[in-house]
Amino acid sequence: MIIASIPSPPDNTIDIGPLSLNIYGLFIALGVVAAVWLFGLRLEQRDAGTRDDASAIGVIAVIAGVIGARLYHVVTDWERFEDNLSEIPRLWEGGLGIPGGLLFGIPVGLWMSKRRGIPIAVAATCAAPAIPLAQAIGRWGNYFNQELYGRPTDLPWALEIDEEHLVAGYEVGTTFHPTFLYESLWSLGLVFVLLWIDRRFRPPNGQLMVMYLIGYGLGRFWVEGLRIDPADELGPFRWNQWVAFAAVVAGLVILAVWPDRGDGTDAESTDDTDAESADGDGGSGEADDIGDSDEDAAAGSRSDDDGSDALVDDEADDGSDDLVDDGSDDPTDDAADERDDADVVAGEGAEERAE
Repeated sequence: MIIASIPSPPDNTIDIGPLSLNIYGLFIALGVVAAVWLFGLRLEQRDAGTRDDASAIGVIAVIAGVIGARLYHVVTDWERFEDNLSEIPRLWEGGLGIPGGLLFGIPVGLWMSKRRGIPIAVAATCAAPAIPLAQAIGRWGNYFNQELYGRPTDLPWALEIDEEHLVAGYEVGTTFHPTFLYESLWSLGLVFVLLWIDRRFRPPNGQLMVMYLIGYGLGRFWVEGLRIDPADELGPFRWNQWVAFAAVVAGLVILAVWPDRGDGTDAESTDDTDAESADGDGGSGEADDIGDSDEDAAAGSRSDDDGSDALVDDEADDGSDDLVDDGSDDPTDDAADERDDADVVAGEGAEERAE
């Protein structure tokens, strides 16, 4: 069956008895749950934290992210709110700017991670693929709100929009680019790409978050260019496109100047390893110095003797021990006699060399 178009959703709420759930908020919540699950799983895989840590961090980070996302949307679409401030807290009607959510949510989440004893760089690496997973799920809320769609198109996957949700100037029956679907699929693909990069190349802790920002910025720049909802523009691009472009450029610069500390390590773990290595080298180095000194001393002694040991051995082999032996059974006397003989022979050898 060939899809002619994607139908508009019949409703944006789910009624469960007397309770009415907004589907937009439901998808946001599902995205958060999935992200916290993946974040906790990756923390446990690295023995850096637990799923309880992920949940505690996620609650505060999500609250900060939602506040930041709403503030970003309000600031960048101020014309909609300046005469009706009561609409600012009405999150269920849509209007969350992801750049603002990232700007508030990520730093707060990393700060909370540090408070729970998780290194910031490790937390960033673990959270990097979890964030686009939340976005991939949460973007479906835009579908049920029939918002943020793209330019008109006749593609087989074009999106139908009800009359009450049409952007001014477009006729009923016009179909549009489903930008919610594009960004959802892009984000989902980014999840798998980041997981593959992490597994295959083990980049230093923290770099994966920068890669996420680059990947998200690229996708957002493209998707934002398709959208037709009213938005502030600066020159040839929408404001959100400039923000996405800045994220890409900043990410590339950060990766370019990132110090090479080896695969899968961060500054903190590397410094610890270096400290341990220094301690180990200090002990072994001291032993090595002693060993080297002994060897040097022995070599110098051999050099100064210039073969005297060999002469002593040769003379001793000639039976001098037998001549000196008085038949005593006292081992102490025998040892002393042997040392006296060795000294005599050594003296003879020295006289021969002097001649």
